[in-house]
Parts: sequence; structure tokens; C-alpha cells
Amino acid sequence: MDEMISPVGIAVLFAGGLALFLYGIRMLSSGLKKASGERVRLLISKVTGNSLYGLLAGAFASMVVQSSSTIIAILVGLVQSRLMSYSQALSVILGAEIGTTAMAQLVAFRLHDYALIIFAAGFALHSLGKTEPLRFSGEALSGFGLLFFGLKLMSEAVAPLESYAPFLSLLRYLENPFLGVAAGMLLTALMQSSSAFIGILITLALQGVLTLEAGVALLLGANIGTCITSVLASAGMQRAAKRVALSQVLFNVAGVLIFFPFIPQFAEFIRALSPSAESFGAGRLAHEVPRQIANAHSLLNIFMALLFLPFLSLFDRLVYRLLPDDPEETRLIPAVWYLKESALSTPLLALSYVRAEVARMGSIAAKMVRASLYPFINSDLGHDVVFPRLSVIKGMSMREEKLDFLESRISDYLIKITRSSLNEEESREVFALMNIVKGLESIGDVIETLEGKMLEKKRGVESDLSQAGKDELMEIHNLVCLEIEELAHALKQMDRVRAGALLEGEERFKRLVEQAEVAHLKRVFLLPEAEITHDIHMELIYLLEQIHHYGKSIARSIVNVGEG
Repeated sequence: MDEMISPVGIAVLFAGGLALFLYGIRMLSSGLKKASGERVRLLISKVTGNSLYGLLAGAFASMVVQSSSTIIAILVGLVQSRLMSYSQALSVILGAEIGTTAMAQLVAFRLHDYALIIFAAGFALHSLGKTEPLRFSGEALSGFGLLFFGLKLMSEAVAPLESYAPFLSLLRYLENPFLGVAAGMLLTALMQSSSAFIGILITLALQGVLTLEAGVALLLGANIGTCITSVLASAGMQRAAKRVALSQVLFNVAGVLIFFPFIPQFAEFIRALSPSAESFGAGRLAHEVPRQIANAHSLLNIFMALLFLPFLSLFDRLVYRLLPDDPEETRLIPAVWYLKESALSTPLLALSYVRAEVARMGSIAAKMVRASLYPFINSDLGHDVVFPRLSVIKGMSMREEKLDFLESRISDYLIKITRSSLNEEESREVFALMNIVKGLESIGDVIETLEGKMLEKKRGVESDLSQAGKDELMEIHNLVCLEIEELAHALKQMDRVRAGALLEGEERFKRLVEQAEVAHLKRVFLLPEAEITHDIHMELIYLLEQIHHYGKSIARSIVNVGEG
């Protein structure tokens, strides 16, 4: 028998089967996600402080997506974008670990012989379906059939090895729990798919060459190995997002530590719960172990989720202690400093808090404007003036996010103030502050255009701006910076005199713009390289003009506050 085995043939057949299995999972996941639209992400993001709802939402979402790693990666993104708190994510993590066991249960049903029929039915539904939900369901069904066909090919590849002594000796090493856990962890981390690894386990079990004890040890290792996706997803993100990945790691490591000493007893318990076969030897193993592995996977994760659920608040504090907030990183996160809900009953006090927050917005906008031209006149990334760890571009992006956040919060707060009884002066100030906040946010949007569309255009142009062109742009830019910085000072006290001064001197700005445009057009006629950068040069002037006009509009709103 040994002489008849072709290692190359087995490897090719197994690799092909694994590829079809993985592609089938991807098709199944894709079809289900399309059929459910954004409802999975919305479901997760809407989870409140109710831990049980979070657990159920995580389990459902993981069953739909067929990947706990994908759900954890979504959680990392939601926490990073502050659509969900880290504490809310904990219960969803527990549910995701339960939901991912559904794949093992499906694979253990031995539908190999019907794989192509299922695939054909799904293909027909996808091709002939009149509505999108039907077509997406067909895609999911095709993937379901394809993963079973891949599993059948893997099973056929492994079949000749069931009496191959070297292979059986290798599997016997996995009877050692330490080696089994290590192998499961390493292989799952390399494949970045616990579903694929469990599919391989069940393939081996179908040939009667894998015992339940070895399968349990490999499952425990796979639970740790699957964390690699969330760890990679959280790299470079804020501490709160990293705590999501750390929680999954700690949760699964705890499961290994709890179950590892009792693998033989746990295996016996699973055997007692699972159907038994009448045959003996390898035939009995092939019949019983696939279902037992699937049941072990489900019970292990359900037990751990139910064990942790009552203690999530304690676990939350533990993870926070292990990975506390970084004070400097906290300063990068958009937050309200001054607004207080308790002040809404006293409009005069509430408006003073709004003025303080608006003045802070003005300071943030001034820093953005000062940095806005840097990427166009320098070849290096530079460093943010307040946060040296950030490049100039990342600093602008961070502040634009803050302006968007503050505009939303301050506008909502001002609307709440209007529900109180306001006198004429207070009503006028609320209206002016709304215009100011919108103007400051619009300045941020202009700079976002600068760092987005304009920088992309600059990278696509081989030639650089001429030195004369840079000098002209810097002169206009410096004047705009001085205006916005003076505006920020005026906002601190709602100083009408300073704001009024900004409304004067319009002629100087117009003259600088006209001179820059004329000088640039002369260069376009004389220098071929100036023609290449013509669009960028004129767009930069136009965007600086927009900032200038928004500044004037804000100054006009400040002046209007005190006018009766």
C-alpha cells in the first residue's frame, strides 16, 4: 500500500479540495452578506448595554458571515470609529465565538455526495432568480455546495493515508495535548480561518484516523490561532480598538486553560452526548468523530460564553488595566470639553459653554489652515506641530474629524437651547453660533479636499510647482492663516471689534490673488513645466479663496451677534 501512495498526487488533490472549500466559504459568506445587506453591521452597531442582546447579535452575525474573525474585525472598526464602546463589544465577541461553530455542525452532516446537486441548484437560482434576494441566496447555496465538494476532494486525498504508517505516526503525536494545541494554534494562525482548519479536522475524522481527544486539543489551539485576524486588524489603531482584539485573545486563552487539564473527561462527556455507531475500529471513528468534533466545538464555546457573560464588567476592568488609555492618544480622539446638559435650563450659562466650545473649534481650524499648504511645497511628510508622532497630513485629518464631531454636537446642543424661553438677543446669538459652527466645519471640508483630491492629483503629476509659484501661494496662504488665527482670537470673547477689522482690507487679498494668477499664466506661456502643474496651482488658489470667504462669513456672524 505504501508504495502506491503518490505524495504529489495527494498534495495536489488536497490543495485543490482546500481551495474549493475556502472559496465555497467565501461564496456562502458573500451571498449571505449581500442578502442581508448592511443589516449585520447595523445590528452590531445598535447593540446597547444589554449583554444578552449583544451575545445573541454576535452569534447571529457570525452565523451569517460564517467567520468570527470577520465579526471581531468589524467590532474593531466600530470601536475605532466610536460607533460602539469597547464595553458594548465584549458581549458581541462572546456571541461571535458561538456563531462560528455553526460551520462545523454543517460540515459534519456528511453532505458530500449531494455537493454538486446543491451547487447546481444554487447556480440555477443565482442565474434565473428574478430578484436580488433570490440571486444572492443562490450564490450562498452555490458556496454551500462548493465547500462540501471541496471537503469531498480533501477526504479522497486523505483516504490513501489511513493505512500509511508514517502519517499515522504523525497523527499519534497529536494525541499529546500540548502538541495538539500548539499545532492547532499555528496552523489556524497561518490559514487565518478556523472554519478551514476545522474542515480539515473533520476530513481527517471522516477517514477514521483522528481521535476525539486529538481533535479537542486541536480545536483548543484553533480557538487561539483564529485571534490573529483581529490582532492584525487592530494594529495601528487606538487603545479601545486594541482592547477588542485583546479581549478575544484572553477569552480563548482562558478557554484553553480551563479545558486543557480535562480533555479526556470532556471527550467522554461529548461521546455520551453524541450518536454512537455499531461498527468497530476505524469505521466507528469515521462515523462518530466528525459529529463529536462539531459538538465539542459548539459546547466549548457556548460554555465559555455563558461562563463569562455574568462577569463582563470585571473582565472589562481587567482588560482596561492591562491596556489602559494613552493620555496622548486620548487627546487625538474627538470629544466635547465644555458643553454640559445640566446647563440647558439656564440659556445664558449654556450659551457661555457653547462660546467656549466654538472658540476651541476656531483654534483647531486655525492649526489646520496653517498646515494645509505644507504637502504642496515640501517633499517630506513633516510633523504635526502639537503631536510630533503624526505627519502633517495625519494631523490635518485628525483635526478635520474633530471639527465634524464638534459641529454635530454643538448644533444639537444649540437646538436644545432653543427649546427654552429665549430673549431676542439670545435667539440672535444662537442663530449666529449655528452659522459660525457650520462655517468652521466648512473650512475643515475645504482642507479635506486639499489633502485628498488635490494631493492625489499632485502625486499623479511628474513635475513640481515652480519656486516662484510656491512663493506666491505661500504669500496668499500666510495672509489666510493670519485671518483665521485672528478669527480664532475673536471667537474666544466673541469680540466684535476684532471681527469687524477682519471684514476690512479685502483689497489686499484680491490684489495678491490677481497678481498670483497673472504671474502664473505668464509662466504657463513661457515654461512647459508650468503648464503641467497649471490645474493644481489654480485649484490651490481657489481653495485658499474659499477658506478666506468662509472666514469673512464667520466674522460677519460675530459682528451680527451684538447688533440689535
